[in-house]
Amino acid sequence: MLGKRLFDYLYEQLEHCPQDHAFGHKVNGQWRYYSTQETVRLVNQASLGLLRLGLQPGDKVATVVYQTTPAWVVLDFAMAQTGILNVPMYPTISAREYEYILRESESKYCIVGENDLYEKVRAAQANLPGLNEIFAFGEHPRARSWETLLADGDFSEVERLKAGIRPGDVMTLVYTSGTTGNPKGVMLTHDNIIFNIEALRQLIPFRPGDRILSFLPVSHVFERVAVYAYTAFGGSVAFTGTENLGGETGDLRAIRPHYFTTVPRLLEKVYDKIVAKGIELRGIKRALFFWALHLTGRWYFDYTPSGLAALKWKIADRLIFSKWREALGGCVKTIITGASACPLRIMRTFNAAGIPVREGYGMTEVAPALSFNSMKPGGAMLGTVGPLLDGVKVRIEPSPDYGPGEGEILAQSPGVMAGYYKQPEKTAEVMRRIDGQNWLATGDVGAWVDGPGGRRYLKITDRKKELLKTSQGKYVAPAPLESALKEHYLVEQAMIVGDDLKFVSALIVPAAEGLRDWCLRHQIEWTGVAAALQRPEVQRRYEMLLERINPHFGKFEQIKKFKLLPDLWEPVKADGSDAELTPTLKLKRRVILKKFQHDIDAMYR
Repeated sequence: MLGKRLFDYLYEQLEHCPQDHAFGHKVNGQWRYYSTQETVRLVNQASLGLLRLGLQPGDKVATVVYQTTPAWVVLDFAMAQTGILNVPMYPTISAREYEYILRESESKYCIVGENDLYEKVRAAQANLPGLNEIFAFGEHPRARSWETLLADGDFSEVERLKAGIRPGDVMTLVYTSGTTGNPKGVMLTHDNIIFNIEALRQLIPFRPGDRILSFLPVSHVFERVAVYAYTAFGGSVAFTGTENLGGETGDLRAIRPHYFTTVPRLLEKVYDKIVAKGIELRGIKRALFFWALHLTGRWYFDYTPSGLAALKWKIADRLIFSKWREALGGCVKTIITGASACPLRIMRTFNAAGIPVREGYGMTEVAPALSFNSMKPGGAMLGTVGPLLDGVKVRIEPSPDYGPGEGEILAQSPGVMAGYYKQPEKTAEVMRRIDGQNWLATGDVGAWVDGPGGRRYLKITDRKKELLKTSQGKYVAPAPLESALKEHYLVEQAMIVGDDLKFVSALIVPAAEGLRDWCLRHQIEWTGVAAALQRPEVQRRYEMLLERINPHFGKFEQIKKFKLLPDLWEPVKADGSDAELTPTLKLKRRVILKKFQHDIDAMYR
């Protein structure tokens, strides 16, 4: 590896490209930025303060925030350079799950953000004698502020510890959200994460001073590594929340970012709003809008129109696409999406409109990427997650359960974790020994696709553990069916059912905005989703959707029946009941099956 530690990037930024606006967030409605120099000073003060608490290298400190702030970044770097392991936790999980993570990780302190986080962690602390104290990132009547940790004095011990940190040292425990069972603490080293950052440097044309908007949770390794990368590349990072992004006064327009990372669901929501505005138009404006939207269906990476086609694209860009770009700030160079598959419709539409979106693939256990569609000519292909990163090896392990050329994805990479904390048996389950070499079993099913430049591109076809087997003995991959459903503006969420059953069916949660607009266009009174689902016209509209989708799949894969559900599936439930989604918005299939067993039974009577 390169012999770097993650905190070295901060000092390199200070030396080579110091930023006046290195990290910022809103305070009382106004943007407050920390310069690189101020950040370094605070990191060293926080390091000394952590040591004065009695913490030593190898100890753990948990953090949990709804929204990242420069203070979180300061403490993260402070822990990294003193050998203390940061254990970031999702803000949406329950007190019971906090108790599990804090106990297993043996965290000695926890630092929490705003809203209900102190109360949830405090409830867990009652059963955790090893958790000494809870600090707060903001003001809290019952907790000391993180600023009380900032200390001055002799920094020689900080410097000694910093010099002793090795690139191969574990620097964090990242607990997976998991769709079943208790979360697992993934041990990641400096080397693991730095491999990903240096690989990304070759694929995305970052420049020092580029503006970044960061709004995903840093409890997920995807966004956390992105923040390290922005530091390495000399970016200016503004932290905000997803609720503050859109609108005329939203942070996208205020910051005018060059880059941001996101998950496909947020891009889908932006797309739905664009289409909804188009539907509201009348006359020639409406016709032009949908003509331009239809034009995006012809787009592919490296597409260069000529002649009359070039004129059409120029007209569409000036009249329609330019307005879409302006809604995202007008300066976007690249949007990086991950965590789940991005629908093909979204990829085509955004890229065709001059809003570059690139998709990668990976998992927490590889910190986080294995492959990526780059911005270089011939470096991206629709429907795939890109070529492998340099230094990554993948083998496709075939099985009779999968189609021709498909198999479970096994990977080797410098980014592969050191293992699951305190769970060697779980580590052994995902590490395969083949021909004397260790391979990480990803649990994903994929295949190779020949693409531009004679390169091989990786295509994800399903999750190994999520394959269904009907009572007729036919294997069905639910992911392609669910993706096809969710591509439609009338569908918010969907889950395919059929394991050990006679045929395939679907649970569908309608998209409220899309359904409302459809009802109003068809003179159907709108009083909410639940009432609309009682209308036979609405049921028929979703039948038509299935009639359009089913011919694209094999006969045994086709959806025979469906049930429309009025309430969104959430990663956290206000009533304390089991959430249907993980914190990273993946389906908790067992929870959904249990909750809607009555509806499922009705489809099979």
